[in-house]
Amino acid sequence: MKFGVIIFPGSNCDHDAYWAIQHVAKQPVTFLWHESHELENCDAVIVPGGFSYGDYLRTGAIAKFSPVMESVRKFAAGGGLVLGICNGFQILCESRLLPGALMRNVGLKYVCKPVQVRVENVDTPFTNACERGQVLTIPIGHMEGNYFCDAATLEELRRENRIVFRYCLPSGEISAAANPNGSLQNIAGICSNGGNVLGMMPHPERSAEPELGGTDGVKILQSMVAALVTR
Repeated sequence: MKFGVIIFPGSNCDHDAYWAIQHVAKQPVTFLWHESHELENCDAVIVPGGFSYGDYLRTGAIAKFSPVMESVRKFAAGGGLVLGICNGFQILCESRLLPGALMRNVGLKYVCKPVQVRVENVDTPFTNACERGQVLTIPIGHMEGNYFCDAATLEELRRENRIVFRYCLPSGEISAAANPNGSLQNIAGICSNGGNVLGMMPHPERSAEPELGGTDGVKILQSMVAALVTR
């Protein structure tokens, strides 16, 4: 089992993800350079948070053209596990590995704080260690986390149970008060129609150790490891 973490110019959460995989999940991990087509026989790829290519044009718009993302698209098409976190979620949407788009936060302010998300789907390689309806506390840090898609896509996501996380109150209630960025239907994370690609705005690697204030993010890492073990 081997994980890969992509490094783009402007990435700032790549080393955090690497640390969480190596020291918390205790799995082999390597960095993948944005200019390389080589995924080094990785079994799972993490597209990390940050400001890839300075977020020029719009978030993820340049990263989608990088050589490594061409390989990630082929990897995902073959069933490989791909996790996009924050800017990684934005890149996956720009790359058409996930539908919809991430727009500017309502209020046009950067938001950085712990939030609660409710697990809507546990039948994915990223949430099998969770319980349906479980509330996780995981930090966010973004300017463009406002998920949007058209009505037909939203209906498809609902019908296929592809909305994986929703922002919620600590009680688990889905409400406008719990929505930190204006995201449609309080969506915090979605998966592909094959279930092997997940994009989420909260940062599980930032809630993987007690020293960081919580460990709920470990559930995502544990789920990925368990999914790979059974493959």
